[in-house]
Amino acid sequence: MCDETELKQEGFDAIAHAVRRLYPNQDGRYYGTLLPYSLGGGDPLDGVEVWESERGLPHWHYITYGFTELYEKESDDAEVSGYGFELTFRLKREGEEEPPAWPINLLQNLARYVFSSGHPFGSGHHMSCNGPIALETDTQLTALGFRVDPELGELDTSNGRMTFLQAVGITQDEMDAMMCWKGEKFLAALEQQLPLCVADLSRGSQMNNPDFERIWRAGMERDGSSTGFLYMDALETGMEEGRAESRSLLRLGAGHTHILAHMLRARVGKGQELYVQGEEAAVQFQPGLQTAAVLEGKVLVLTLTEKGLEELCACLKPQAGTCVLTSLPLTLNLVPTRIKDRDGNVVQVIE
Repeated sequence: MCDETELKQEGFDAIAHAVRRLYPNQDGRYYGTLLPYSLGGGDPLDGVEVWESERGLPHWHYITYGFTELYEKESDDAEVSGYGFELTFRLKREGEEEPPAWPINLLQNLARYVFSSGHPFGSGHHMSCNGPIALETDTQLTALGFRVDPELGELDTSNGRMTFLQAVGITQDEMDAMMCWKGEKFLAALEQQLPLCVADLSRGSQMNNPDFERIWRAGMERDGSSTGFLYMDALETGMEEGRAESRSLLRLGAGHTHILAHMLRARVGKGQELYVQGEEAAVQFQPGLQTAAVLEGKVLVLTLTEKGLEELCACLKPQAGTCVLTSLPLTLNLVPTRIKDRDGNVVQVIE
């Protein structure tokens, strides 16, 4: 006769067994939550387990328990367990006897985002942390990319299938570059430089590595981008006044121009649309055989030929100013951008 308690923990046990197969000769350190989220606790995850890995370079391997259905099956989707993934994170070991606690807090914060928003992560996704991934450090790693953990992969449990999804620490310009390419391919290329994509808080950006930059540029030009949506707070649309001919007006922050030019080439240049949302207005860039600029409420629809795309990208320079396009009825106004840290302090002004 089966033990009822064991049956109720089959999801939990399936994860534990998969990890133990990867680390058969050690015991993991399990950091559990005292008060479950379901009972009013502040931490959504049941716990995070940490293992010592020697693969690639010595590192701590953090693995979550709680995004999937660890106990009884509760959702109506029999094929998928919970959100369909558990997160992992790999951090370079620096001689510590115990794993640093901040990645556990990071993973719990990611869980709070998923549980509150209902938006799960997936392979190829990215996320800005609006500051260092390790608080109160000067690391350049300020964002995360997500990919299937190469050693744990996917798993079938009695509550449905799931994926071990690795959160990879990346710099801001690496995230910008990742958005301009296929996310999974970008992280696969990054792994060639950083074995197993282990987070090293002291590392600089791989975008300063000429070999990696060439691989990224060739991939972007070959494959285009899998990101079809951007958010820019400094974005306004309208009609330009004082001209005889009808001409649309697009106002953007000068600090966003570099990434937007790459994204336009990677999306519109590959025959796909790009939608850019601001606080109160939006722009839809789309490829076409004839240029057009149509304002529909506060949504500006720009249809770009190859010539129009190149002229627009040439105007997208990281400095304030005005560009009157000749290939389509559009005036581009670039305004100064104040870049702030997570506390709201202005750290850079682009003008």
